[in-house]
Amino acid sequence: MSVSENLIPSESIVLEVKKHWIAPVRDSLLAAGLVVLAIVVALIRPTGDGFFGWVGSVLGLIQWGLVLVAIAMAIYNVIVWRTAEFAVTTLRVLRNEGVIRRRSSETLLSAVSDVKLNIGWLGKSLGFGDIRILTVSGDAGADAFNSITNATEFRNAMMAQKMAEQTAARAPQVAAAAAAAAPAPAPVAPTPAPAAPSAADSTDAIRHLAELRDQGILTPEEFEAKKAEILARI
Repeated sequence: MSVSENLIPSESIVLEVKKHWIAPVRDSLLAAGLVVLAIVVALIRPTGDGFFGWVGSVLGLIQWGLVLVAIAMAIYNVIVWRTAEFAVTTLRVLRNEGVIRRRSSETLLSAVSDVKLNIGWLGKSLGFGDIRILTVSGDAGADAFNSITNATEFRNAMMAQKMAEQTAARAPQVAAAAAAAAPAPAPVAPTPAPAAPSAADSTDAIRHLAELRDQGILTPEEFEAKKAEILARI
């Protein structure tokens, strides 16, 4: 199963890398050692008849066995190199590697405590590096990605995604703290009610109305109505 088939809903791939071509070379050092051993066996292999001939035949079988095992190991390492996948998603770090001995791992970004990057002089020249992921569970949860391409970009993508996740988790707390620290709005002073007219003002108004009544401008009924209205406001 590829890393793209292992995604969960709302999860997407941020960066995906492969193993560098140096990986099968590094992993085939044991195979190279077996070839060297087969050469040594060929050099010391006795010839002749009788007992030495029998020993030579046995060593010949061992020699070819070492060569065949070395070839099988080298082929396996090439297949692993071609099929290995590593990815940083919005939630996890995924790894699919191996054929017969399949190695798959899933590490939540929230559980990552540190990322160790190792790029030697050869890695700088050829463009590969090793990454070791440490989690809150310590060495038991450590995971190693060896001989991967774009190792620095992979590490940076992990840390950037983890920081984004932490920032999103703290956003409600920051908003609540900002709201608590904001100054309270100034109280609005109530609008004062209009002052009731004084008794002197009411007396002058009634006197004025009486003059208007005497002059015939107001009828007695209108005078009484206005007078009652003025007295009601006192």
